[in-house]
Amino acid sequence: MKLNDKVVVVTGGAHGIGAAMVRRFRREKPRALVIADRDRAGAEALATELGALAVACDVSREPEIVALVERVTREFEAIDLFVSNAGIATGGGVDAPDDEWRRIIDVNVMAHVWAARALLPHMIARGSGYLLSTASAAGLLSMVGSAPYSVTKHAAVALAEWLAITYADKGIKVSCLCPLFVDTDMLKGALADAGGASIKASGEIISADKVADAVVAGLDAERFLILPHPEVATYFQRKATDYDRWLAGMRRLHAAK
Repeated sequence: MKLNDKVVVVTGGAHGIGAAMVRRFRREKPRALVIADRDRAGAEALATELGALAVACDVSREPEIVALVERVTREFEAIDLFVSNAGIATGGGVDAPDDEWRRIIDVNVMAHVWAARALLPHMIARGSGYLLSTASAAGLLSMVGSAPYSVTKHAAVALAEWLAITYADKGIKVSCLCPLFVDTDMLKGALADAGGASIKASGEIISADKVADAVVAGLDAERFLILPHPEVATYFQRKATDYDRWLAGMRRLHAAK
């Protein structure tokens, strides 16, 4: 997909990878660029800088996603690309509190479900549309030290796969962004916890701008998996060909944290 003259919505667009994507997308001259974020002030500041539209939206609430889709569709007639980018992280294993599990499931998984539910009728009626899900390399591999993050990012990848399989013949295109470690506030928080050592040992930390460049290239090629860290493809292949060996390697990372 070429972004020129397209209507593009990015959730979680005020900060981190989302903000980098918004800035990069602007260079492609879309017809409309919508920054959706629960941080209204942050979204409005970036929108003013870029000449975009800011919409306050908490993606953990389905009615707010529906309202976002309805507003943008009403104002710009259609949404060509919807980026389900908002995400959160939490540590812990199966002993993490239920409210943390519910919150991360709502943001990292259900927000993608709710967005697709709201968008697909419009996109199918037009015979075109593009859904981009921000997942993580943790959705293809795993995240040492965080069961909730690993589980929800796996689910995000699985949903994107299902959408790509189910709606391709309706003109719907799907991509799934799976970076490894990116220099954002979320990563800084993870580096400070007990799993920081394993993160530092796992791969290169790249800038959010580099991720955004990879996204534009991936959308242009209409690739399903967008991997800003090319080594993730190698790790994923090793996992598939020798699961037990891959698990042994991940256990060593776990022991190093």
